Amino acid sequence: MTLDKSNQIWIYDTTLRDGAQREGLSLSLEDKLRIARQLDKLGIPFIEGGWPGANPKDVQFFWQLKEEPLTQAEVVAFCSTRRPGTTAADDQMLQAILTAGTRWVTIFGKSWDLHVTEGLKTTLEENLAMIQDTIEYLRSQGRRAIYDAEHWFDGYKYNPDYALKTLDCAIQAGAEWLVLCDTNGGTLPHEVSQIVRDVVEATGGAYPIGIHTHNDSETAVANAIAAVMEGARMVQGTINGYGERCGNANLCSLIPNLQLKLSYSCIQDTQLAQLTEASRLISEVVNLAPDEYAPFVGRSAFAHKGGIHVSAVERNPLTYEHIEPLRVGNQRRIVISDQAGLSNILAKARTFGLNLDKQHPACRQILQRLKELESQGYQFEAAEASFDLLMREALGHRQQMFELKGWSVHSDMLHGTEMCYSNALATVKVTVNDKDILEAAEGNGPVSALDAALRKALVNFYPEIGTFHLTDYKVRILDGGAGTSAKTRVLIESSNGHQRWTTVGVSSNILGASYQAVVEGIEYGLLVRSPALSESLTTQVAGTYP
Repeated sequence: MTLDKSNQIWIYDTTLRDGAQREGLSLSLEDKLRIARQLDKLGIPFIEGGWPGANPKDVQFFWQLKEEPLTQAEVVAFCSTRRPGTTAADDQMLQAILTAGTRWVTIFGKSWDLHVTEGLKTTLEENLAMIQDTIEYLRSQGRRAIYDAEHWFDGYKYNPDYALKTLDCAIQAGAEWLVLCDTNGGTLPHEVSQIVRDVVEATGGAYPIGIHTHNDSETAVANAIAAVMEGARMVQGTINGYGERCGNANLCSLIPNLQLKLSYSCIQDTQLAQLTEASRLISEVVNLAPDEYAPFVGRSAFAHKGGIHVSAVERNPLTYEHIEPLRVGNQRRIVISDQAGLSNILAKARTFGLNLDKQHPACRQILQRLKELESQGYQFEAAEASFDLLMREALGHRQQMFELKGWSVHSDMLHGTEMCYSNALATVKVTVNDKDILEAAEGNGPVSALDAALRKALVNFYPEIGTFHLTDYKVRILDGGAGTSAKTRVLIESSNGHQRWTTVGVSSNILGASYQAVVEGIEYGLLVRSPALSESLTTQVAGTYP
């Protein structure tokens, strides 16, 4: 890997180490390997894998990647400087780093004199020796070193002379990168700009500078960009901004900002077009819901709701979009709500392959029905599958694949010594092809039991239902003042393993609302799994309404 490209920004991902320190986030060995391979595919040059020796999982991670190397990324081991009062050669912690077998090692050391005297309980001179001795030892063992100057900005503010001495020790020892860390996340962009400028001037601009920012002041991305504008050429961050406390700089925002807005080269354009996919895949691996409102990669990042906005975007996307969504692998969405106009209806219909004419009465019927339902508490912004079914019904092309006759749920409470367990039994009656079916099923709750019973009743007629499962379930009380008789809106996300869709139900009975959403989820799943059913409406509507 060469480091002499003039306009190149070297992206350094620390999702597997710093990102994994987020509260509630836990990665298995398999999770870490899968994320590493996704980052490699995305074209990230440096992937920090963890701290070898800190735990068995990180040791196994580096061993596994030696057996099955990544295709282009450099895997980096992370570690602190040696302990006070010893030598790097005798420090067992550094032996574990060498055993990991990576070409690159990131060493972090103390830049703030407060941390030296209060945290390490040693002298300022010994801290300098720790930095130099550690890097020199790693260099003598054939490793290339990145030096992370921990608490750099705070240290520089309180004692700039000493902070600069720590960098000088790292330089003299052979570090190839000096990474300035805003570890507490309290620095603002104008401060970052000035301090990075000071460092570049103090080092004569002869040493590559990096930036590592945290988001405690909601400025991590802005701080990283400010550093780049002053000469930093390595940017450290995490996918989706995962990290301790408020998180790290979000690479899903940094990469497109640097590449599309500031013309720096981070990854290839074809890889940038995979950014949204990578963001969502990694959110699934770490078992955290994707941020629907995240810039660039969020589901709502290019969503348009107001009728005027939709009409303008239809004519020229530049009117309300700062970049083309496809450049980051995202897509434009037309959101349907009670604020919708005919432009929204027509645009949304096109996303489902329906070419409707603005003058046809069906359009206004759909709009009127939409507003009636939303006044009752329905929400179609996040339930596009239900809106698709609504359109089909208004156009007279919603095929009835089964007819509901009734359902009931019985729930038992089983009291143990410490916990209370709830089992539910649901019974449903449906008609399929003029045949009545009565089925029952158990679940760990009433909604689970209802879903299981309905799928059990239908699977012999529609085998593809066997692949369906619920992936998310959300409940919102719409009129809390009504107490237990309050109207409830339920959103259910379903999946067949390849696609996801969301349906909505509303009722003063939470089970009734849930059942509406479950039924429509199964109906829509059958629709998207059957090309004949999906294409029939498009053909009929396109032929009827040019």
